[in-house]
Amino acid sequence: MHTTAAVRRKRAKPLPSVEIREMELRDVPAVFDLGQKLFTAEEWPTLYRSWDDHELAQLFSSDADTCLIAETPDGKIVGFALGRVTEKPRSAWRYGLLMWLGVERRFKRAGIATRLVRQLTGLFIDRDARIMLVDTAAKNHAALAFFRRNGFGQEIRHVYLSQNLENDPRYIERNDRSEDDTED
Repeated sequence: MHTTAAVRRKRAKPLPSVEIREMELRDVPAVFDLGQKLFTAEEWPTLYRSWDDHELAQLFSSDADTCLIAETPDGKIVGFALGRVTEKPRSAWRYGLLMWLGVERRFKRAGIATRLVRQLTGLFIDRDARIMLVDTAAKNHAALAFFRRNGFGQEIRHVYLSQNLENDPRYIERNDRSEDDTED
């Protein structure tokens, strides 16, 4: 007699119970703290945009209606998508820019980022954006795969160069002068 063993499949990890909603002023500190954990200088030393309180405050003050958060029932913010709608000069097209997307590490691969992107996409469409843009580091393979799975394509490579100014003689001289001023 021939028996076939039942194939055991892993059950999909249940989605955490999160609500996706527009960011409010009271959420800004928690979003900032989460971004500080996710966008570290050690991991991303050459980000051309810096994750800092000014960047977040500016985005929230000018584009609050396209800043979303993912919140657990107990009020913990575990993810965010921050965007903006913009127009280029001499162009009839409006663009939706996904500026920052982050999900707390222990909540990754639970569909939260996908939900954030889908809801933000809808907001961009409601505001007559015709194209949605996102950028990421070429070495960030996980992000590239995520964005491809979520409909992004037409990749254009763009090179950002950096220079460490700490080795420039003018930088060294300036720091030497400021140290002399503080020793008095």
